[in-house]
Formats: sequence, C-alpha cells, structure tokens
Amino acid sequence: MDKPSYQNRMKWFLHDRFGMFIHWGLYAIPARGEWVRNAERITSEEYYKYFEEFNPKSFDARKWAALAKKAGMKYAVLTAKHHDGFCLFDSRYTDFKATNTPFGRDIVAEYLKAFRDEGIKVGLYYSLLDWYHPDYPHYSDSVHPMRGNPEYKDAVHNFDNYLDYMHSQVEELCTNYGKIDVLWFDYSYDDMRGEKWRSTKLINMVRSHQPDVIIDNRLEVSGEGFGSIATDNPTAYSGDFVSPEQIIPPKGILNERGEPLAWESCITMNNHWGYHRYDKDFKSSKVIIRKLVECVSKGGNLLLNVGPDANGVIPEESAGILCEIGSWMEKNSDSIYGCTHADLEKPEYGRITRKGNKYYFHITEELIGPIPIYGFRKEQIEKIRLLATGAEIPIAEGWVTKNYPDYVFVHYGPEQFFTYPLPDPVDTVIEVTVKQ
Repeated sequence: MDKPSYQNRMKWFLHDRFGMFIHWGLYAIPARGEWVRNAERITSEEYYKYFEEFNPKSFDARKWAALAKKAGMKYAVLTAKHHDGFCLFDSRYTDFKATNTPFGRDIVAEYLKAFRDEGIKVGLYYSLLDWYHPDYPHYSDSVHPMRGNPEYKDAVHNFDNYLDYMHSQVEELCTNYGKIDVLWFDYSYDDMRGEKWRSTKLINMVRSHQPDVIIDNRLEVSGEGFGSIATDNPTAYSGDFVSPEQIIPPKGILNERGEPLAWESCITMNNHWGYHRYDKDFKSSKVIIRKLVECVSKGGNLLLNVGPDANGVIPEESAGILCEIGSWMEKNSDSIYGCTHADLEKPEYGRITRKGNKYYFHITEELIGPIPIYGFRKEQIEKIRLLATGAEIPIAEGWVTKNYPDYVFVHYGPEQFFTYPLPDPVDTVIEVTVKQ
C-alpha cells in the first residue's frame, strides 16, 4: 500500500464522518425489502413485471440531496446495481436498466449531479452478485433465488463471461460519470471472494481511472469480516476501510499491531435496506444521533440508509427523522466533523469526541450535581463552553467536589451544586478547550 496516497485520499472521509446510503431499485414495487427475490425465490421471468412497470413519477434527486444536506450528511452512496442485477445507470452491456423502463432516465447521472450541486461527496454501490445474469451461478449458489431449484440443476454457466460483464460495468461507472468519491462493492461470501472476482485486475482498472476513490473491503469479506486490511500484508484489493453492518464495533477496529483502522458502520433506519411497506420499526432521531456520536468516539463513520418507495420518495418517517438529526447537527456538528476518539476513559454519562485540543463531552444521562470532566486538571483547561450556544460553562469548586481532586467539575445551571435538566435531552455537548 502506498501510505501517503492512502492518507491523502482518506482525509475527507475521516473528516466528514456522516453519510447517506440509498437502496433503491425494482424491489421498491413489491415493497417487501431488497432481498425479496431471494426470500420468495422469485424467478427472473416473474420479477421482470416490475421492470416493465418501473416509472417513479415523483423521483427528484434534488430533493434527496437537499434532505441529506439538511441532516448534516457530507457524502452519499447509491445502489447503482443491487443483487437483482437491475442497473440504475445506462450501461451498454445490459438491457436490464432504468433507461429501458417506462421511466427511461439515467438515475445515477441525476443522483450524481444533484448531490454534487449540494456539495456532497458522491459514492456508488455495485453488487458483485447478480441474480439476473445467466452466467452467475444459480443452483449451487447459497444465496441465489434459484438455489436448489431442480430446473437449474444442469444449467451450464460461464463465470468468466459474468466477470467480463461485471468488470466492464464497473469501468463504465468509473469513466462515464466524472469523479467518484466512494466505490462500495458488496459482497464476498463462501468461495466467492478475492481473486474469484479477479479482484487485483479490477482494482488496478478502477485506480487507473479513479486514483482517489475510496473503496470498501468487501472484495474479500462481507459485513462480518475485516479482511487483509487488518494485517501486515494487505492485498491489492483489501480496500480502504472496514464496513461493519448493522452493528457498531464495541471498541472501534484495530489492525494486528493494535493501530486504529478506518471503518464505517452502515445501518438501516428501520429493519430493511430497500423499501418495505410494513416495516415501521424506525429508529428515533435520538438513537441515531447517539449512535453517530458513538461511531465518531470510536474513530468511525456512520452510513445511514434510506429506502425510497416505488415513486422515488424517501418515506415520510425517514424524512422526519433526518430533519430532527439535522436540527441537532446544526448546533453540534463541530463535535462530529473532523473528530475522532479522545483516548480518554469513557464517562458513565455519555461519550467523548476530539478534534485537536478540543474535547467534546457528550452528555446523554441526567446527573446529580456537577458534571465531572475526565482526564484534565484545572490548570490544563483554557475554556469550557456549551457547544450549541457558545455560552461559558463555569467550573464548580467547593466542598461537594473536594474529595475528587483528579476531576474538574462543571455546571450549566445558575447554582453550581444544584441539579438541572440537560439543556438538550438527546445529547448536550460541552466543548473543553485544552491549553496547547
């Protein structure tokens, strides 16, 4: 790995911390999640009716981008092709694409323009799997909708044909749409990993066209693994960051030497990636804000998913949650952007993020009496402020705190030893500036 090049291309990613994942495709029409073909073992012929129907009359990428910006998201990743093989871009290598549906438009092109216009970094997701392509394994594959179907038992597949197709499509994405900031491959499983995808050749091609693109680690693993990026001998296709899915690592992620690795936790707002009509189990904005803080406090990013419906509209529940997140970010984003772990003991009342000599104490639990600031003596501190308003936070000194000389105590109410409700019950952020 060329370390200076790696560090240079990762700067924005490690700064921005918060992104939008967008899962959208034909599966929004049956509205039972993005794995509906797999779960219900739907044949390509049966699934094709959704292709013939696809015409999202309310799709407007500018509205998606405006919502992402309002939420405080700094980058986005759209499913250019998911496992069902349907392409949201105008590929010359398939007819199974958005431009051939009644909709007739290149969704990837419109997405890229809209998000770039809002100043948001742009990424594209590309599934290594393809349940539509005739040369992708059917009967013997563990996740294909036609797995174990006796009608496909004797089918002959030429996997090299599929790989040629897959590489060609990835090259289209890398050459036809301008600068791409993130390329998100998904995913490796069973023996379908590493050079099974001709990964070295694939990455060399990608880097020849997009030298600064950031790539995930799923040419080797899935959401459950780290891959060789965590070792002293990473492969050419090890990726630039680890991609845990539907979980936040308990202690962040370290390599074999105990050094921090770049990582990004991708999570859904409810329990599905693609639109699901009956899934109303949405996480609250409070939960997501606190999980974003948790990721950053452990040196990671959060990629938060939305699943637009068949008309191309981000569900009302998701939009409302994103707006609430945005209201908190508008006042507190300094504790997220450019921040990382603080190398301090985690306080019982919340978490800590850090940017240079500024430490952000995230208080999510009501305390009795003054608040202990971990890790510093009074003489080390330059100033303490409530991040949301810039108001001074006084140091509390007196008989209540004198038994704990290893802590600095602060209070945000008019009387230093009284107990008051948190100014922000979701997450009150206190900015502590340490003398340099």
